Amino acid sequence: MRDVCIIGGGVAGLAASIFTARAGMDTLVIDGGESILARNASLENYPGFPDGVDARRYLQLARDQARNAGVTFELGLVTSAKLREDTDPEAGFILETDGGEPIEARRIVAASWSDSEYLVPLDVGRTQRGSKHFVAVDDAGRTAVDGVYAAGRLAGEPHQSIVAAGHGSKVGLAVIHDSDVNFYHDWVVPAGYFTGRDREVPPGCEEIDDEERRARDERARETMLEAFAEPLDEQPTMHPSVEQD
Repeated sequence: MRDVCIIGGGVAGLAASIFTARAGMDTLVIDGGESILARNASLENYPGFPDGVDARRYLQLARDQARNAGVTFELGLVTSAKLREDTDPEAGFILETDGGEPIEARRIVAASWSDSEYLVPLDVGRTQRGSKHFVAVDDAGRTAVDGVYAAGRLAGEPHQSIVAAGHGSKVGLAVIHDSDVNFYHDWVVPAGYFTGRDREVPPGCEEIDDEERRARDERARETMLEAFAEPLDEQPTMHPSVEQD
């Protein structure tokens, strides 16, 4: 059984998965195939990219980061989510997919804008606005059903990628805090930051010396230089209602 299954491989789902995986949770992302961000011609308002960034390249980098953290991916669509038939109230959930084997998970994060029909059997509380359904959540993304969370636009957050990333991260932290994972900040600090004060390094934190810091910086720069070395030969996805030649 997976510790957490995240439904949706867009910005919110990827952000949540990075945090849960880095906390040591067995994390699976079920990806429906394409994030709505792929429709963006140029991502112009994400901090850290002064002249903007190709949205598809950003998604590639975010997926690479999730994989580096230990996240596994499965391509498919979830058709139904239901409680496992078990006497244990924390027995988890069974996810049915379109053609794949059922997936068992202790916790679920719904980040699949705008599809939430699979949540109907769980009665998490959905609100219809126009043709869309949103999922009711608390401040940390928890729904009315213990162990079920919603992140990003599906949870009523604004469309902007930076907001989705932030909310996904917040929901990922809620999943961690609600589990039995011993976790602190997910913080990499200079050698001696904790131990120099006669403190143990907290769970989820790491002290590194200057040599390791420089090595990680070198790897990070190499990764980014390689990622941006050539133009990305992918076109934005047009809205499905627009007729194409």
